Amino acid sequence: MRIGLIGAGNMASALARGWGEPVLVSDVSAERAQALAAELGGEALASNAEVARAADVVVLACKPAQLGAVAADIAGTTAEVLSVLGGVALEDLQAALPDVRVVRILPNTPVEIGRGVVVVAEESPPSAELRALLERLGLVVDLPDRLVDVAMGAMSCAPAFFALVAEAVVDAAVQHGLTPEVAGRLTAGTLEGTGALIAARGHDTLAVRRAVTSPGGSTARGLAALERGGVRAAFLDALDAVVKP
Repeated sequence: MRIGLIGAGNMASALARGWGEPVLVSDVSAERAQALAAELGGEALASNAEVARAADVVVLACKPAQLGAVAADIAGTTAEVLSVLGGVALEDLQAALPDVRVVRILPNTPVEIGRGVVVVAEESPPSAELRALLERLGLVVDLPDRLVDVAMGAMSCAPAFFALVAEAVVDAAVQHGLTPEVAGRLTAGTLEGTGALIAARGHDTLAVRRAVTSPGGSTARGLAALERGGVRAAFLDALDAVVKP
C-alpha cells in the first residue's frame, strides 16, 4: 500500500515514522516535505494532486483551514482518504470530498514509536487493509464521530498534559536533591509502568491507586496535597478548553 501524505508537520511525521516505510509527501513547505521523504526513503512531490494520483491511501494532515483548497486538488482520487484534521467532523469531510471514501481518525504522537492510540470515527470504517495499517501504530478505538473531539482531550492532547505532569514531578524531585537525569529516568519509567499496570488491571485506576496507598502513609499524604492543589479540577478545565474552545 503506497502511503501519501498531504502535510509534513508533527502528526504526519509521527505517522510516517510509526509506519517506517517510504511515503509520498507534499507540503506548503517544499523543504519540510523533502526532509521527511529523505528520512524515510520516500519522495517529495510537487503537488497534492500528484500525491493523490500515485498513492493508495492519502493522509490529510494539512491545516483544517486548508481543507477546501486541498479537497479541490485531490477531487476524483480513487485512493482511500484518511483525515487527521482535528476538529473537522466527518460530515464536513464528506461534504468537501463527496465522491471519495473518507475515513476520519484521531491519532496521538506516540504512534511514532508504535505505542500510540488511534481513534476511528465508527461511521467511516476503514478497509481491512487500512485498518491493519492503523493497528501497526498502537491501540485502535472506534467511537461515534460526535465523541472524537472529546477523545482529543483524553488521548490526542494528553501526551502534552502528561509531559507537563512529568516535568512537574522532575522539577520537584530536583528541588529535593535528585539530578535532572535521574529524576527524568525515574519519572519516565514510572509513567510507562503505571500505564501498563492500569491496562493490566482492566483500566481500574482506583485499584491501582489503592494498591500503592497505605492509610496515613506517604502516598496518602501526597495524594491529599494533589487534591488540595486542584489536580482534578485542572484536568476537567483542560478537557473543557479542548472540547469548547
